[in-house]
Amino acid sequence: MQIRSKQKQQGITLVGLIFVLIVLGGIGVLALKVFPTVSEYMTIKKAIVSAKAAGSTPAEIRSSFDRNADVGYVTSISGKDLMIEPGDNGLEVSFDYQKIIPLVGPASLMIAYQGSTSTRPLQRNAK
Repeated sequence: MQIRSKQKQQGITLVGLIFVLIVLGGIGVLALKVFPTVSEYMTIKKAIVSAKAAGSTPAEIRSSFDRNADVGYVTSISGKDLMIEPGDNGLEVSFDYQKIIPLVGPASLMIAYQGSTSTRPLQRNAK
């Protein structure tokens, strides 16, 4: 004789739990791969502000950026990749680069980073 409960059971099945863990694991692995590039981007933004304050010519700004980039372990761009143009507040320093993160097999994630010391919004260049 079977006794049936009048309450409906609640919870998650083992298959549902495994599926949720796989999805959360995938998101976690993706976050672990993206975090270093975001950290490098923030270091680059700080380095261009510091380089602009330290130099008054494009050569001085590039040299200062390279020194800051070495200290911050920046490998994506160097001083020669900076775009230095006259602006409202003296020279404005900007950068634009793409980072490709391999995921699984032929799949990869491309993130386009850009930044500037200017207060005006940047326009993405079509390449």
